[in-house]
Amino acid sequence: MKRGQFITIEGIDGAGKSSHLPAIAQWLRERGLIVTETREPGGTTLGEQLRNMILHQTMSPVTELLAVFTARAEHLAQLIEPALARGDWVVCDRFTDSTRAYQGGGRGLDTALIEQLAQLTHAHCNPDLTLIFDIDLDVAAARVQGRGAEDKFESAPQSFARSVQAAYHHIAKSEPQRCVLINGGQPLALVRADVLAALAQRLVTHV
Repeated sequence: MKRGQFITIEGIDGAGKSSHLPAIAQWLRERGLIVTETREPGGTTLGEQLRNMILHQTMSPVTELLAVFTARAEHLAQLIEPALARGDWVVCDRFTDSTRAYQGGGRGLDTALIEQLAQLTHAHCNPDLTLIFDIDLDVAAARVQGRGAEDKFESAPQSFARSVQAAYHHIAKSEPQRCVLINGGQPLALVRADVLAALAQRLVTHV
């Protein structure tokens, strides 16, 4: 059985990434692929319990980081790795790039520590394609405010979002073969076209 592809969706809060995940999964299914949709933190019973803590409880940055990777380790073992092994394409809303951006860029934690935990947790299971939704910070803030901030990250000051966005830009620049920067400020049809073009390129490469 040929291993499936691992696609991750990233971006600051308000960038619009999550709204595209169902369309991505549907587009892949229409091409005969079996798709597993999931999210982080979460994806498993334990992961969802940890998600609630991570998003809503105050904790030290290191505690937050360890909780994220605990949820991720379970997610990989119980859902992501088995799905890829049986040939599914896995589409995940956030993965370790979120940790690099939020806990690294936003919280200011040592990137070396994050990479050590990433190596320990998923040395042999990394995304094949990452779509990073990018948008003007003021537009993102207005979107979050319009729907009502739901967690501590969405409620953080714009300076936090600025640091997170800068980290995402660094990731995209550092790994251009894996990462595609999507302009989330475009009209929806153009955003969707860019997303599907990136998926089509990955499908051609995989086949």
